[in-house]
Amino acid sequence: MPHVLIAGKLHPAGLALLDGRDGFTFECVDEVSEPSYAPSIGGADALVIRTQPMSAATIARASRLKIVSRHGVGYDAVDLAALNERKIPLCVAGDVNSLSVAEHAMTLLLSCAKRLVRGDRAVREGNWGWRNALQAGEITGKNLLIVGFGRSGRHLARMAQGFGMDVRAFDPILASRGWPEGPTAPVAALAEGLSWADVVSIHVPRTGRPILGAEEFALVKPGLVVVNTSRGGVVDEAALAAALASGRVGAAGLDVFDDEPPAGDHPLLGFDQVTLSPHIAGLTREAAERMAVSSVRNVLDFFAGRLDPALVVNAGF
Repeated sequence: MPHVLIAGKLHPAGLALLDGRDGFTFECVDEVSEPSYAPSIGGADALVIRTQPMSAATIARASRLKIVSRHGVGYDAVDLAALNERKIPLCVAGDVNSLSVAEHAMTLLLSCAKRLVRGDRAVREGNWGWRNALQAGEITGKNLLIVGFGRSGRHLARMAQGFGMDVRAFDPILASRGWPEGPTAPVAALAEGLSWADVVSIHVPRTGRPILGAEEFALVKPGLVVVNTSRGGVVDEAALAAALASGRVGAAGLDVFDDEPPAGDHPLLGFDQVTLSPHIAGLTREAAERMAVSSVRNVLDFFAGRLDPALVVNAGF
């Protein structure tokens, strides 16, 4: 009888798929940390995991483990090489939160353009005259560069075009496979897109080095707006702080950070032209339900022999 370990609080709709289901038992650990679920990993045949790490040491203790299902689409916190050594598949939840991420990116974009954090502070502090400084801007007719043109990037493009923005995208992997039809044109090089853009929105996974660092910020128009709803580490935070201080970057909307939560003395917290949120772009009520159902469904489908191979990150075994 497979035993499923749920690491991190799950929407009740996901738990309902397991509750009372013949042939399965399950255990929930609500705290989102590796030390909280690691003591139970030895008895698990399947793991449903949220954003917490899964290290090689924890995988080594998982003697019965046969499947890992991510509650979401990112998996940079999971030691994929260690899973590969054990031939344990890692699956993701599929397209369950890309619309939520795109909506959040659009919200941050608008907040930055309209300087909503400063406006909110002005009202609360009784500085009604701030409105006459004309710091708020418009996005109609402005240039948006989307870095990473997957599902969330394409949703954002559609939304931004509805606001009258000129949208282009940079995605060399997608370009090599064939650019999708539609009004969003590709740029051949990131430098080309950065020198053109008024706004840059990031939609790529974390890799070895930041997509935007000091070298890239040197290429942009003064006053650029930067939005990041992807992963911490994709934007060099020190370089972004320096660009904000110099005015090279006019405003930023950040949902993700190198260290989460960021320290209280983090330099980006000191800028009132920066809109911040606690890694919630994909965590709407609706998306949370879809992710919970999908992540549990992947486990059930695996043991039934019908797991969709398109959802397996390390396919091939």
